[in-house]
Amino acid sequence: MSDNRGSDFIKGLFIGGLMGAVLGILYAPKSGKETREDIARKADELITKAKEEYEQTLEKSKRAYESAVQRLKEMEMTAKEKVGEVESRVEELRERGKETFQDGKSRLKRAIDAGVEAFKEEKEKNA
Repeated sequence: MSDNRGSDFIKGLFIGGLMGAVLGILYAPKSGKETREDIARKADELITKAKEEYEQTLEKSKRAYESAVQRLKEMEMTAKEKVGEVESRVEELRERGKETFQDGKSRLKRAIDAGVEAFKEEKEKNA
């Protein structure tokens, strides 16, 4: 949509300038040959100016595009870094969970062994 506005602006600039130049030349007291030469010169000037405006607009668009691409690349790198950090954190938590599970399993086994041993001792006392 911004390309249309720039294009419309350049068209308006060209047409308005051309109309103003033609009217100014037509109302000037000169011969037909001089008038045609003036019209041709003014048209060339306006075409040159319109081309310059177009090239400037094109350059601005190009810089904006390149800037957007660069920002997207930076965002991609940041996202990849964050994913790596999250993966690392998940792996760390998984390892901690595994260690905690093993530790709890060992405690439970020792508690059961202690209970069985206590039961055997109590049974031997009563026997």
